[in-house]
Amino acid sequence: MLDKPQRGIPAGKEYDFCHHRSPIFVPFWGRLQRTTAKTRRKWWRKTMASGKRPSERGTQPLPTEPCRSQWSPPPERRGSEEGVKQSAGKPSPGNAGASETTEPATEEAEGLPDTCSELLTVVEDFTPEISLFFSVESRSSRCLNSQLQEAARKKLWALESDDRDVCALFKELSARLVCTQAQEHRFLLTFKTLEEAWKFSTYLTLGYVGRCLEQLLFDQEYWLNCALMEDTEIRVTVDQDRLATIYIGLLLQEGNFFSRAVPGVWQGEQEREEGLQLCKNELIHVKNIGEESEWEGMSLLTGRRGLVSMTALEPLPDPFYQWFLKNYAVSFGISQEISGTASQPIVKGKCTATEDHRGAARNELNFSKGDSIEVIGFLIPGLPWFVGKSLSSGSIGFVPTRYVNPEACEPLGEGLVFLSEEEKSSLLCIPCNGDEQHFITLFDDLARTDITSVYRLEAVLRSCKDIQLSWEEINGLATASTSELSSPGSESALATLEDIILEKVDDFYDPKFFINLNAGHMEDADVFDPILTFLNQDSYVPSFQSFYDLSFSFLNSTFYGFSDEDELVLYLETCRSWAKKTHSVWAHVRLCFLLGKLCIKKIKFSQARVYFEEAMSILDGDFGDLPLLAALHVNLASIYLKQNMKHKFSSLLGKTVALLVCLPGHSFNSENELEVMTYVLKEAIAVGNAPLEARVCFLIVKLFLQLGKNDEVLPFTEHLQCLITTLLSPDTSSVPLDATPILSYLYDKKYLPNIALASARLFVPSVLKGAPTPIWRAGFILQNTSKLRGSQLERSSIPALACFYLKQALHFSCKSKAVPTQRMLCAILSRMYLQHGVLDGAVCYAAMAVTLSRMMGKEEAFESSLSLGWMYLLNSQPGPAADIMRQILHSLHGTDSVTQCGAVHNLLAIALKGEGQVQKAAKNYLQALHKAKETGNKRNQAIALANLGQLSFSRGASQLSELYLLQSAQLYAELQGSEDLEMELAQVLLWLAQAMVNRQKAEDGKLCFELALVFALKWNNLRSQLHITESLCHFYSKVSPNLQACITYHEHWVSLAQQLQDREMEDNARQTLSQLYQALGTSEALRQSLDCTKQSLRIFIDLEEPVKAAEAWLQAGRLYYLMQEDELVEMYFQAAIQTALKWENFSLAMDLYEKAGDTFFNGSRNRDRAVEFYRGGAVPLARKLKSTKTELRLFNKLAELQIGLQGYEKALEFATLAARLSIRVGDQLQELVAFHRLATVYYFLHMYEMAEDCYLKTLALRPPLLQCSGEALYYCKVYCHLGNLTLHKLKDEQDAAAYFLLALAAATELGDQELQGLIRAKLGDIQGPEGTPGCATYRPRWLSEGGHIV
Repeated sequence: MLDKPQRGIPAGKEYDFCHHRSPIFVPFWGRLQRTTAKTRRKWWRKTMASGKRPSERGTQPLPTEPCRSQWSPPPERRGSEEGVKQSAGKPSPGNAGASETTEPATEEAEGLPDTCSELLTVVEDFTPEISLFFSVESRSSRCLNSQLQEAARKKLWALESDDRDVCALFKELSARLVCTQAQEHRFLLTFKTLEEAWKFSTYLTLGYVGRCLEQLLFDQEYWLNCALMEDTEIRVTVDQDRLATIYIGLLLQEGNFFSRAVPGVWQGEQEREEGLQLCKNELIHVKNIGEESEWEGMSLLTGRRGLVSMTALEPLPDPFYQWFLKNYAVSFGISQEISGTASQPIVKGKCTATEDHRGAARNELNFSKGDSIEVIGFLIPGLPWFVGKSLSSGSIGFVPTRYVNPEACEPLGEGLVFLSEEEKSSLLCIPCNGDEQHFITLFDDLARTDITSVYRLEAVLRSCKDIQLSWEEINGLATASTSELSSPGSESALATLEDIILEKVDDFYDPKFFINLNAGHMEDADVFDPILTFLNQDSYVPSFQSFYDLSFSFLNSTFYGFSDEDELVLYLETCRSWAKKTHSVWAHVRLCFLLGKLCIKKIKFSQARVYFEEAMSILDGDFGDLPLLAALHVNLASIYLKQNMKHKFSSLLGKTVALLVCLPGHSFNSENELEVMTYVLKEAIAVGNAPLEARVCFLIVKLFLQLGKNDEVLPFTEHLQCLITTLLSPDTSSVPLDATPILSYLYDKKYLPNIALASARLFVPSVLKGAPTPIWRAGFILQNTSKLRGSQLERSSIPALACFYLKQALHFSCKSKAVPTQRMLCAILSRMYLQHGVLDGAVCYAAMAVTLSRMMGKEEAFESSLSLGWMYLLNSQPGPAADIMRQILHSLHGTDSVTQCGAVHNLLAIALKGEGQVQKAAKNYLQALHKAKETGNKRNQAIALANLGQLSFSRGASQLSELYLLQSAQLYAELQGSEDLEMELAQVLLWLAQAMVNRQKAEDGKLCFELALVFALKWNNLRSQLHITESLCHFYSKVSPNLQACITYHEHWVSLAQQLQDREMEDNARQTLSQLYQALGTSEALRQSLDCTKQSLRIFIDLEEPVKAAEAWLQAGRLYYLMQEDELVEMYFQAAIQTALKWENFSLAMDLYEKAGDTFFNGSRNRDRAVEFYRGGAVPLARKLKSTKTELRLFNKLAELQIGLQGYEKALEFATLAARLSIRVGDQLQELVAFHRLATVYYFLHMYEMAEDCYLKTLALRPPLLQCSGEALYYCKVYCHLGNLTLHKLKDEQDAAAYFLLALAAATELGDQELQGLIRAKLGDIQGPEGTPGCATYRPRWLSEGGHIV
């Protein structure tokens, strides 16, 4: 089963707390006692003699160490994410195997066992920090779910940058977060007070911490996948010894706690006269008084005070005991009436007398050896008395426990360790605002819809998320709904609060007595005969119940006619006198009891004691009315305790405890009973009687709940829940009591939503009468999940976390044949799946609601059918939706349901549009509009007009669309503003804006866009804001470019993505925002662009997207270059490259090297730094990846860079390599570029012949026929350059003339007259007056003539 607790604790030092466990510090001290018995005395002596007492630290906070993370980010995150360092205790070196009788000198040298080394840390190096590890495991396979573990780690890593949610969670869990370490799947926690450590250990024990982490780390896809959720749990692990060490350290620091005398030590410590005399395992309250090795102690047994050596004491291991003994102290010590028990169970049934017994008092049972005695109620081991009935004589009385053999008795039924079945039901009553009917009302509100009366705007369809539903389960529920359920009239009525609190009794007549204080009547015995007859019954009757309750209800239910209580007291005193005269014993006793209760109410305890003692003396051992006998004993004992009458209290205690604790169904009649129960609980703790401790704790919880004291009851309820597991054997399949519903309610009252939700999720509903059902659990979880999110529970925001529990409630309502409840739950589940984008699930549960509604009535069936049709439309299934609407229209034919017909026509039109039947859709929209006008419903008119406008827009009729939408907006403006209306108006304005923009009305469109956003902002509708903001960003970037406005709306887009916790959307918006800031170009804008880039970088690192993270590192480096912060540029570039190399993405690393070099290459500063990235980084990777084209591009850039830097020798090297690579690539254009650049380098190196040859090589690579004007221009420029080169550098006029002539031919082809004129002028200068150029000289041309390769 999903929530079945796991019993027992495995051996080992570390424990997980996914399920209920025993109290956390008990097993630690059990091991500590066994392993350190021989050395504890020496260790305490050495510690206290050294003078290093924790109390000397005063009230300074406990030290904490800085936390460091494994990952070291750039400087802006380095301060908050540093590595963790934990201190550990260091055991003293020495001879650990020495005997206990070692000489003092040897004792100083002796070390402690390993388990004691942590206690040494408490005093010497106390750092209250502890690691909490978590793992996501499968319940079925008990193995790690690596996929969910990684998802949880990523979510936690994302929370590291903003850990407010994590801090708030652990604050609620009473721990202080030092840091999170997502890589190690752990949290580092610390505690400042003893209460923090106590509460946190309790939450660990109860299994809340793991559940709270599930609520923190898992997203809605997980909660919607019920099969996965049911099979998955987060198991948390702590070093329990470390936690116990922290607890002891905080105790010592506080210097005021309770301890036990350590066996083997206390005998030698009490020889001194000034020392406190101790008994074995005696409870001692110790306080630090400044002495080095001795503290002041007070014995809880004797009440004596004196000095006590710390070596003789061992602190109580359970923090609850420390808290309880401090807050519920009594004026005198332990009575020793109660003894411990060697894990014997509470029993019932028959037992056998082992000795003869003649009672010293008349209320004690007389019996002989071998007699069979029936136990009335329970026999609790360790108590001196129980109530028994002799089967031979039929007498009832107190039986000494020591005189019977309980082996013949039977333990309580399986799982019922300390209470009866009826008591379990009575305790599990939930206060009124948690009652089941309250949640039924809540479900009804969540399921309610206005689809039959309000039209629907054409929806913007959302994509369906990939969530697998348990279709078998759904089909099974649908089958149960149709075949197994009866008519609505047979629906079982849900239990009311009164049904839970008290089992209904048969009708009986409650007599009421008129108070007549007329003097004549007071002397007439016949007047009092009715009341005396009523009160003189010798056994309990239900009419007496009002005498024994807490509310003094007998004042109204039994008596009337008195103006104040003094009149009633006078009347009861008179009745008492007549009871004495008439020897009406039972009437006399009951009247004394009522008078005593009234005295207690007026705080007249001495007078009350007189009445109670009188009643006890008269009763004289009669057990006919056990509730009365118990009430007398308990009230009298509480007064003795309050008035410090130790002797009387001790004499009455044993039998009082038997009546109070051993009789099931005890009815509390006074708040003073709490003092007796807390005293008994203290005795149970002192002697270690666990069954009695659990039983009394249960009664205290019950009393506090009846009194409505929620703050006081919480620690006892938590302790009771912890005790339950310790009393069970590991193989027990059921629990005696599951108090999680009560705890859930109490946590809710204290506004601890995480813990309340975790507690409710741990609750397993049972078949017990009156116990909370799955209906209660689902409603409670819905309410508290909304509190966790800080919002009200609304129909538009049903949390995904409640999915599984709603399905469990639906299954339960199927079994109980509660058809209306089933229909409500199906409607809620359908709406929940719709809100979270799982449209298939929404359709499925809407169909189930239709099936169920047909069993209820036509109105319900009509409503559910419309909802189903709407779900089909949202799921892009217009065909089934149209079929449903046609059937409904046919059923409405001939009726006067105008509004309903209009709603159907509107939905049918939407479906017809989806099918492409535009004309039929328009006809139905017009019919819906006509129906709305007929009823005067302006809202429906506006919706129909808006839908017509959107239909027109989809067909390209923008002008008609604008007309319809304007009319719709005007109608909305006339309506009273509410959230639903104004959000519909926002959608209409958005459509109107799009229509206006389409008609080139940019300013009007902008106004509509921004007005729509105003309404979305007013109601804080995030999804609507997001849709409108996206449209505005597009508007200001494409339609009406405005850089500053575009930045503003992109900033809002980022904010919305953060609120929706969509990190991918946030990243995309931030990247765009960064580019927009960069486009502004100002120093402030560049700084903001850098901030956006770094935020994106954090997201990429959190999501472990190395490619995007590397690009973000690179972009940050570029921005630092633009900001002229050169010292950080290369650091960020290297971080980008190292990110790629870490993931062995060499292609990405090569690209990053080149882009980093491009930043310097295209910049105006430090251009020479590009060489390192090109030549030293990118080129080797290009060769490794055999990317010749990339290598060619890099060498071209290197050559161009060196030319710009006037490093012509290096430029020649790079240009030559580029030329060689270009030939290998086989791309003529690349080859032309490479040789052209090589020619340029030769020219700058004054190697003119080589330059001429390279230029001719480039010309040889061009086609012989000119293809375009661009080629002609290139020919013209190159031939002009060759002409100038040969004329001025090579002094060859003939070749120069030939080149200029070729350039002239190219210029003629271009038709550029100006260029032709310049070339003719050059030719004229060459030919000169003679008209003949000089002779050409021969120059070898290796490249252009094809004789050699480069």
